[in-house]
Amino acid sequence: MIETGGDAIDPWPDGHPPFGATVDQTGTTFAVWAPMARQVELCLFDGTEEKRLPLQDRTFGTWHGHVPGIGAGQRYGYRVTGSWDPVTGHRFNAAKLLADPYAKALTGAFVDHDAVYGHRRTTGDDTVRDDHDSAPYVPRSVVVADDFDWGADVRPRVPWGDTVLYELHIRGFTMRHPKVPPELRGTYAGLAHPAVLEELKALGVTTVELLPVHHFVSEPALLQRGMSNYWGYNSLGFFAPHATYAASGSEGQQVREFKAMVRALHEAGLEVVLDVVYNHTGEQNEAGPTLAYRGLHNPAYYRLRDHGRRSLDHTGTGNTLNLRNPHVVRLVTDSLRYWVEEMHVDGFRFDLAPALARATEDVDTAGPFLTVVGQDPVLSKVKLIAEPWDLGPGGYQLGAFPPPWSEWNDRYRDALRDFWRGVSPGGLWDLAYRLSGSSDRFRHNGRRPSASVNFVTAHDGFTLRDLVSYERKHNEANGEDNRDGTDNNRSWNGGVEGETSDPTVNALRQRQARNLLASLLLSAGVPMLTAGDERGRTQHGNNNAYCQDNEISWFDWSSSEPGWAELPEFVKTLLRLRREHPVFRRPRFFSGRLDGDEGRRDVGWFGPWGREMDHEAWHDPHLLTLGMFFAGDRTGRRLPNGEPVQDDSFLLWLHAGPAPIEAVLPSRPWADEYEVVLDTSEELTATHGRAGERLTLPARSVVLLCAS
Repeated sequence: MIETGGDAIDPWPDGHPPFGATVDQTGTTFAVWAPMARQVELCLFDGTEEKRLPLQDRTFGTWHGHVPGIGAGQRYGYRVTGSWDPVTGHRFNAAKLLADPYAKALTGAFVDHDAVYGHRRTTGDDTVRDDHDSAPYVPRSVVVADDFDWGADVRPRVPWGDTVLYELHIRGFTMRHPKVPPELRGTYAGLAHPAVLEELKALGVTTVELLPVHHFVSEPALLQRGMSNYWGYNSLGFFAPHATYAASGSEGQQVREFKAMVRALHEAGLEVVLDVVYNHTGEQNEAGPTLAYRGLHNPAYYRLRDHGRRSLDHTGTGNTLNLRNPHVVRLVTDSLRYWVEEMHVDGFRFDLAPALARATEDVDTAGPFLTVVGQDPVLSKVKLIAEPWDLGPGGYQLGAFPPPWSEWNDRYRDALRDFWRGVSPGGLWDLAYRLSGSSDRFRHNGRRPSASVNFVTAHDGFTLRDLVSYERKHNEANGEDNRDGTDNNRSWNGGVEGETSDPTVNALRQRQARNLLASLLLSAGVPMLTAGDERGRTQHGNNNAYCQDNEISWFDWSSSEPGWAELPEFVKTLLRLRREHPVFRRPRFFSGRLDGDEGRRDVGWFGPWGREMDHEAWHDPHLLTLGMFFAGDRTGRRLPNGEPVQDDSFLLWLHAGPAPIEAVLPSRPWADEYEVVLDTSEELTATHGRAGERLTLPARSVVLLCAS
């Protein structure tokens, strides 16, 4: 049943009110930006009953009004009337219920139904307006008036140099956790459970990076296959925590539950970084569903081509958000500030960040969005991480982002994967750059090693276990005939594709996993672990599990397989070494100069013959052994009184060759004696050595020695 009119809507006393729904003691004020609309109706829902109230006031393109008696929990949306002219990009359609871009909560799912697509489903003609009512099939916005008590919440404020990121999925991380009550599994409350917090603290990570928690929808193509978007890179509401991740309810309770989770993580000393998707929305291209932005002002919210008729797609999702428009820039920055100031998060990882920096067709890192963020007194002080590529022309921008940004470093990922599978076609010089913080990419504009977020695996691609177990993707379960997902895995299976009962192959794979983890966690820069890699989590060769909301993606806490079960303790050891020794957490790049009292460099690079690498050695495609000396007397850190921090010196050997090799321990001025601290092969019999002596490095192993 639909009612139109009937309730008085009072004007805002001066100017236009804040965007979204603002609750006061007498009711709620609603405000939405739709400058080209002829009419905007506020739709209030009570069960299936809809009441439509025309908004009468319009200020600078913002339609607004105060509705007495409306409070928290009220479900609402908008219907907007205007020109239907796809040739110029205008796609107003009052038959479509629209979500409020500033809604603090959304409830209900997007259901793929003929009423959403209408003629386009049968004809494919996106220029024909579909007048079927979409209200039964789309999410509704929810009025939120939250009085959450943060108490004495204190942000951990972990320095960048001390940060260890841990990428996890809210739902998948706890869905199978035996100590989390069933009703809390897969939720914000589940992540805040004491047993989970204790696991995270014991591991030694400092910062959880949450896969998207903005309220998102599933793509119609997935819904037609009976599947859903699991990762969440398909945003609808940039202010709303995803509703189905809340155990307490979806009528605004998700906001309180998210805040309680952040407070609990902070109490445990852990930061919270959000993976955010502002490069596109879940409305897809011009043939996709109209859920919010397209129906409010399509040419302003999206980048368009063909004079406005088609969506410009630099993201691979069908649309690209238009960060050239001042209102869209405001929407995104308002959202970011909301998550920092109201939800207390500690930073963001930006999906396909170059798409946000395209002031024209080209990527402009001095453009509007990055400039606004860089000068913002709130946003410039939190952790900012760019995924420095998109799918548009010139979209690969690794190293191009300005301070204070850090960036996902895929060059690091590729170099480490290649080395440990025994591939070094150009020599070891690239590997050395990655291990030492990627100064070739980031040493400019005052940037530091922490600008490089180092990773070997991420949510997108093979897990660590699959990286050493599969050479080909196995994505058949996704329903796309194994066409989806990358073929450039740079993986090695040890001679057998997939899981095997062969103990020799399994031992090799577990050693390779330890090699990759040791390399990652002892490198300069900021390491990022993918949740489950420390326990040997497998996706059975699926390298694109974006639609697998099941055991393929969920963290398996019960795994007790020999070799993999011991991996968490190995990771804890590595993170303890990193935490206790500043030499592994340098705040500045190595200089490589002979400027110490002992006549040695702050970093030394050695071949297995015990002398420093020369030009020929660096470019030897057959060399698979590299020694890296960390000089502990020049860590780059200083005490509050200005005195330099002293630390032990270390020699790190990385040997990717298939056979053992004898390595000569460097002589003075580097060190007199060496003691083995860590050995990924677990085969070394010698634990001490003097300078000039030979140490047998086992095949495919990392050996760390303390030098004195």
